[in-house]
Amino acid sequence: FNAITKAGALAANYPFATIDPNVGIVEVPDSRLIKLEEMVQPKKTIPTTFEFTDIAGIVKGASKGEGLGNKFLSHIREVDAICQVVRAFDDENVTHVSGRVNPLDDIEVINMELVLADLESVEKRLPKIEKMARQKDKTAEMELRILT
Repeated sequence: FNAITKAGALAANYPFATIDPNVGIVEVPDSRLIKLEEMVQPKKTIPTTFEFTDIAGIVKGASKGEGLGNKFLSHIREVDAICQVVRAFDDENVTHVSGRVNPLDDIEVINMELVLADLESVEKRLPKIEKMARQKDKTAEMELRILT
């Protein structure tokens, strides 16, 4: 996160150093914009930006409230895309939440917790959608077909 945004967010050697998300905005270099700016010479040029959000790491059981659990999941629901950054180096001075470094396991845990959280959301929504579909709500009928 800090390498991309130069935000200076805390990067500490203990689990859950990031509790509240860090946000950084990065301008996207675009040579086309520079050429347009030279041609048009506007009073102001506003480059495209990306907003990056650094969210605390997820642990096994997050969908059931482990670690930052629901707080993590509520933060991740607010983003448009997810880039998973997992540890792939050994260093006895840098702790790992599971006690061992295995990037594939970390990716599997992240993906499974996100799937379980999505499943829980669908299960909570189904009764309402089923009721609306029985009342011939066309949008609800379509959503019900998708969810089941």
